[in-house]
Amino acid sequence: MLEILDYAFMQRALLAAVLVGITAPAVGIYLVQRRQAIMGDGIGHVALTGVALGFLTGTNPVWTAVLVSALGAILMELIRWYGKTRGDLALAMLFYGGMAGGVLLINLSPTGSNANLTTYLFGSITTVSPQDVVAISLLAAFVVVTTLGLRRQLFAVCQDEEFARVTGLPVRTLNLLLAITAAVTVTVAMRVVGLLLVSALMVVPVAAAQQATRGFAMTLALAITIGVVVTLSGTVFSFYRNVPPGASIVVLAIGVFALITALAAPLAKRRAGRVAAAEERCTLRDDVLVQSTARSARS
Repeated sequence: MLEILDYAFMQRALLAAVLVGITAPAVGIYLVQRRQAIMGDGIGHVALTGVALGFLTGTNPVWTAVLVSALGAILMELIRWYGKTRGDLALAMLFYGGMAGGVLLINLSPTGSNANLTTYLFGSITTVSPQDVVAISLLAAFVVVTTLGLRRQLFAVCQDEEFARVTGLPVRTLNLLLAITAAVTVTVAMRVVGLLLVSALMVVPVAAAQQATRGFAMTLALAITIGVVVTLSGTVFSFYRNVPPGASIVVLAIGVFALITALAAPLAKRRAGRVAAAEERCTLRDDVLVQSTARSARS
């Protein structure tokens, strides 16, 4: 199995897989907490325009995708603040406009084609270049520093914006920073799982971890562990079975979610039974104490 490391392109692929396995759940845990699980999918639509812009201008599509998706994420956040009743319509136009803009620009590019977009839509981890590895590594470092370094502030904002505002936290700034971080994560993951599947890798490991853990720190640690395991496993599986890596990774992640859910359900029932039994014992003890006190008062 170690012969996979003899190939330079697989070394780059495995490194990119690890970075995506870390960054996607690290951002996804905040999006799940805010009930914005599909935000990554929307950013992916917008990032497609950035990819096509890279081909049109002759620059690295990763960097142009970062720029365009970050602007799109900021616009989404502004729509969330000010959109009110028409916000869903504005978001829909932004998502579909991003997809249409990508297709239009790639066909205007002399070096691009719809086939180029396919590698970004569904992932093509084996075509990751050394330049892509450098870009992905730098962007992943930004995501990790932001999500872990500001975890307390971001957790407070995602849990209760009003309370965070009362405590003096810059809520709008943190919301914008989280949106930009999500956009960066999408561009980090697009070469591995693809823009259409990146949202799954941001959400499914977190959902799986929530079935087995309690508390933010434990959920984050388990979600990242699951993310790294499924990205590495999916990449290796795709190499030996000649199947798309993005689809393999997402299917494995869903399989892990199903397995943890199946194992966690009986444990949760057993834990609930123990809690109920303990509460019943406390109630009986309180009743006995009350009756004893009443007898003492009558005597």
